[in-house]
Amino acid sequence: MHTLKLTAHIDEDGHLRLDIPTELAASDVDVVIVLQPTQATTNQQGYDFSDLVGKLQWQGDAVKAQRNLR
Repeated sequence: MHTLKLTAHIDEDGHLRLDIPTELAASDVDVVIVLQPTQATTNQQGYDFSDLVGKLQWQGDAVKAQRNLR
């Protein structure tokens, strides 16, 4: 059994194309593929609100206001 790890590119149409040379003889093989986004693509998080922490002065009961909105 051989384990290969490589970084590949998914096309705009969503296709992953692999052409992997091996030293194996011509035969049937089992292939297991695990797709995991690279660090660059997983770093897409929402807005960082840390610059707003502690700036809002709330007047009243915040939980009551949330219930009224629902």
